[in-house]
Amino acid sequence: MVKHDKKQIIINCEELETRFALLKNGRLEEYEIERTSSDDILPGSIYLGKIVRLEPSLEAAFVDIGAEKNAFLHYKDMLPATHDIVDNIKRIDKESMEGDSAAKDNPAAARNGRKKRFLSGFSEKIRNFLGGDRSRRLRDLEMAIHRGKITAANIPKMFPTGSELLVQVTKGPIGTKGARVTTNLTIPGRYLVLLPYSDHIGLSSKIDENKERDRLRKILQELDIPDGMGMICRTVGEGRKALFFKRDLDMLLSIWHKVETAIQTPRAPMIVYREPTLLERTVRDFLTDEIDEIVIDSKKAYDFITGALRQFVGSDFEMKVILYNKAEPIFSRYKIHEQAANIFQRVVQLPSGGYICIDETEALVAIDINSGKNRASRDQADTILKTNLEAAEEVARQMRLRNIGGQLVIDFIDMRSAQDREAVNKAMRRFVSDDRAKTRILPLSKFGLMEMTRQREHESIQDVVYEPCPYCNGTGRVKSALSMSVEIQRRLKEILKRRNYPNKMNIRVIMNPAILARLKNEDAALLRNLENEYGKTLSFRADPTIHIEEFKLVDPESGREL
Repeated sequence: MVKHDKKQIIINCEELETRFALLKNGRLEEYEIERTSSDDILPGSIYLGKIVRLEPSLEAAFVDIGAEKNAFLHYKDMLPATHDIVDNIKRIDKESMEGDSAAKDNPAAARNGRKKRFLSGFSEKIRNFLGGDRSRRLRDLEMAIHRGKITAANIPKMFPTGSELLVQVTKGPIGTKGARVTTNLTIPGRYLVLLPYSDHIGLSSKIDENKERDRLRKILQELDIPDGMGMICRTVGEGRKALFFKRDLDMLLSIWHKVETAIQTPRAPMIVYREPTLLERTVRDFLTDEIDEIVIDSKKAYDFITGALRQFVGSDFEMKVILYNKAEPIFSRYKIHEQAANIFQRVVQLPSGGYICIDETEALVAIDINSGKNRASRDQADTILKTNLEAAEEVARQMRLRNIGGQLVIDFIDMRSAQDREAVNKAMRRFVSDDRAKTRILPLSKFGLMEMTRQREHESIQDVVYEPCPYCNGTGRVKSALSMSVEIQRRLKEILKRRNYPNKMNIRVIMNPAILARLKNEDAALLRNLENEYGKTLSFRADPTIHIEEFKLVDPESGREL
């Protein structure tokens, strides 16, 4: 009998912050913090934006969506369901005209007639998508579609500066970069994902049983979805009855109706759909049959989740929801605090005695694997393989916990055996298979390096909780007391050597207390030599408000800075 892993969702709700933790047998597997305000740019939100600049060299547009920084929109993302549109036209070209009398006499005319009808429907579908001179730009778009190819050269003509268009955030602002947006809109629900600008009907690739796929496909085909729209069945829909899909579709169409209503009187930039809160996303994305219980420490949140479950899943699931009201903080009760604290540590220990080091930089995330104290086996190759396999599992977990993404380079301990390297490759792919973020992995190189990418939609947990140090500005380093002593003495000599320096004027040096400690002890003799050499009196004062890398030289009598 296979032992079942106990999965729990623990939610802590406070005034300024909501925290989410997913535990598997008591071990923290996913962690999320939400600190939202009305001006947050959340991935999934939809805006009516305005193009403020086109950059042909980047094949991209910069779009004002009301954020501090303009959003980045690549040309390839500037048309809704472009590939679907072109594919439909190609399909019309290839379909047989048998049985059509007009087609026998003039096949080209019949084919163009069918294209015209399709484009008429398409024009209606994106009537609110294009702003400005819609009719002219629709004609340009239709001509490009007739030719069966839309290239970057078409974009500036169809979307000049000042154009308004609907865009969806795919990646929130990170660091100095603005949000990344697309015009291929998707609205996810509990069981379905609505595709407003595509007529594609599909199923999650993770649903692999043919009989179940056929059943779900039949349910989707019987749903009353508006012409020109499509949908995708999510993995969580597996085994669900048709009623649940109908409810979900009605909810998604209601959301889309609000979007269409909002853009009837456009006032770009404006938000027309905001991505749900962490609580709403928990119901939508996490609550599956695999979850054994959900523990919440807020009555308001408890009522919201039980009500949502009643609507989308049924009353049976309500039994799994527990309201926590004990004096001990919920994250302490479930031992999440100490596990979450490790998220912010550079070094993560492995069970065998090895450890991994994680360094986040602007360009990439570097992860180094070390064997440490792992000497469990006399066979060195076996020890290295075991450490690397442990590290692969922990790296996959840390990526989820820290929400790190972009480019990652993992430096595994060198393995001579090709068989061992392949074992690590397979293990890493297996460990990231359940990750909700998309990942791509390249095989281990000859140098023992594994390159991979992980989808990053918003800032990492570290960036949410921390801000750059006001002393080091995020470098993690400040000048040493010795370095600052050298700079102070260099500046003093520069001033004392000036010919026009008044003979009676003395100098006071004001600095951080940590630097003063160095000058009063190790460098006291050097400063006395300076006084004797130039015949001046030097005085020193500490000011804890001064940056450790700054100092002031002033005239003690006038207070004037030198």
